[in-house]
Amino acid sequence: MIPPARDLPEDLEVPLRTGRDWWYWTAGRPALDLVNTLRERWRRRVECLCGPEDLAEWLRRAGLVTGWVPVPPGAVEEARELREAIDTAASAVIAGTPVPAASVAVIGRWLDGAGPPVLVVDDGVPVLREHPGADPVHRALSAVALDAARMLGTAERDRIRVCAAPDCSARFHDGSPAGRRRWCSMAGCGNRAKVRSHRARRGTRTGG
Repeated sequence: MIPPARDLPEDLEVPLRTGRDWWYWTAGRPALDLVNTLRERWRRRVECLCGPEDLAEWLRRAGLVTGWVPVPPGAVEEARELREAIDTAASAVIAGTPVPAASVAVIGRWLDGAGPPVLVVDDGVPVLREHPGADPVHRALSAVALDAARMLGTAERDRIRVCAAPDCSARFHDGSPAGRRRWCSMAGCGNRAKVRSHRARRGTRTGG
């Protein structure tokens, strides 16, 4: 079971040195999990992808790399640029407004970046290997971009959501059969909403 996202405390010192204590994995898509590494988008905009070590660990936890990988110079900034391009496009889809061409272009560049796999001969046997020109971090980010493209470029875009909790900005992909999911996590925001609703009803009965 995926644990609910931890709320950011009011006295949290920002900017963070590392954001790994504040990541959460409830979006249902790698592309939106990456988007959610910027917390509290409506208020403090807390950066939780804070440096090369964070990026390497995030990719590992996301299952996009195996073990620890070296992060090339500039990759953190590139990952953030990709993240914001995905969010801008997703937010436009949610709002029913045109998706900015610049955001699509950023995602598209990543689709071309890693190159296709190559077929080589190893000891007389054909072997399909990853493109030799791409480092593991860029291959992983290309996989995130591909996930974003599949989500945004198909009817799956209709299932992109923002958590309905007023104090949460998490994006997620609604994979429920009915397509009526409202919360990034039932164990977190959904449960808190139920508690608030229960208290409000109890207060109304008591006041009456």
